[in-house]
Amino acid sequence: GAPGPRAPASREQLELDRLRDNLQGYKTQNKFLNKEILELSALRRNAERRERDLMAKYSSLEAKLCQMESKYLILLQEVKTPVCSEEPGPARGVIAQLLEDALQADGPEQPGQALVKPRLVSEYDIYGFRTVPEDDEEEKLVAMLAKVRALDLKTLHLTENQEVSTGVKWENYFASTMNREMACCPELKNLIRAGIPHEHRSKVWKWCVDLHARKFKDSTEPGYFQTLLQKALEKQNPASKQIELDLLRTLPNNKHYSGPTSEGIQKLRNVLLAFSWRNPDIGYCQGLNRLVAVALLYLEQEDAFWCLVTIVEVFMPRDYYTKTLVTLLGSQVDQRVFRDLMSEKLPRVHAHLEQHGVDYTLITFNWFLVVFVDSVVSDVLFKIWDSFLYEGPKVIFRFALALFKYKEEEILKLQDPMSMFKYLRYFTRTILDARKLISISFGDLNPFPLRQIRNRRSYHLEKVRLPLELTELEAIREDFLRERDASPDKGELVSDEE
Repeated sequence: GAPGPRAPASREQLELDRLRDNLQGYKTQNKFLNKEILELSALRRNAERRERDLMAKYSSLEAKLCQMESKYLILLQEVKTPVCSEEPGPARGVIAQLLEDALQADGPEQPGQALVKPRLVSEYDIYGFRTVPEDDEEEKLVAMLAKVRALDLKTLHLTENQEVSTGVKWENYFASTMNREMACCPELKNLIRAGIPHEHRSKVWKWCVDLHARKFKDSTEPGYFQTLLQKALEKQNPASKQIELDLLRTLPNNKHYSGPTSEGIQKLRNVLLAFSWRNPDIGYCQGLNRLVAVALLYLEQEDAFWCLVTIVEVFMPRDYYTKTLVTLLGSQVDQRVFRDLMSEKLPRVHAHLEQHGVDYTLITFNWFLVVFVDSVVSDVLFKIWDSFLYEGPKVIFRFALALFKYKEEEILKLQDPMSMFKYLRYFTRTILDARKLISISFGDLNPFPLRQIRNRRSYHLEKVRLPLELTELEAIREDFLRERDASPDKGELVSDEE
């Protein structure tokens, strides 16, 4: 037969073969692409994982850097002003430890170990307070505070060097009073307001306490403190139990009071017991432990005892520290006085907080009761105490107002009661520039007459006392009726307190 009709078939065959080849090619290509997609996905997943790990490492390194900056600055401060303690200054130990850590820093780091803090001596500042709290809940706040602290301490270090060192002024003052007693004068007042250098603080605090407690001390027998302590140790007094319960709660973040065998705990116990024996009507109430703990960081036990006598019996109004039904009357009065001062000196902040229904005296009550212990960083705390021990309680009003003034703009930005209250609970710990705070307290807030505070106290005392006395009388009447109605055999169930 003729070949003609076969030609189209071979053309179709060729087309089919070409399609088959194309299909095979696409299949092969598809297989390769699929393989590549899988490989790329795996690579992307690895890259994401590495990025997460790197971010975690970066965060951890940033936190470490903040801590290290903070610790190095504390170390510099330590070297500059060695700690007044019976033990040798820890600077040498810190340097050795830092060197050891630096040598180990390049070793292989296990995953998950990045956030472990090296146990450095400089975890504590020169007063023995832990520099970074251990509360997990407040981790973000802690990181922020560490960062703020590092930056602020840097700027403080720069400004400190620009000014004539206060140390020099103090040396000059002591040189000029070499052969005579220290005496109250404007020069000393201004020096104390600027802050007493670490190395002179024990001496000046003791002088301040002697100055205020002299009238009490002169009327006591020699060895008065030891006699009181002896009595308190021999006979159980109602305050002993509460004192024991509170010892380890006093300043748990300070190495001198952190455990039952810490050196400060026994001294704290002695002073509180002796005081409870001197003042059985007060005995012991919470707050006294913190006042004594701070005093003991610079004073011997007996001087710390007279320091507490000065605060409770000389400085603070009656009923500031009490266990009676008219509870902490003096403290309540001072909060009312403080509100008046806030509305007068800081009208914008006062109005802003009032408008949102935020009762800031729930926060400030404690500032007054324990003179800012646990509310401000240690360096600021001791500078406040310097002028407090010399000038008395008016200083508390000045600094309480100054803390609000310092952060006035930040407070005014807050717009809901919850965030305001949260901010008020911790903002004082972010204030590190003691010099600026002192300048606000004793400069910006003037005039600040003591007469005004006395008048306000009298005014509010009358307003607070009447309803409280009526409440107390009502309670006594109810007790009487309850006892009268109770059968005689139930009489023995009445507790000691009643």
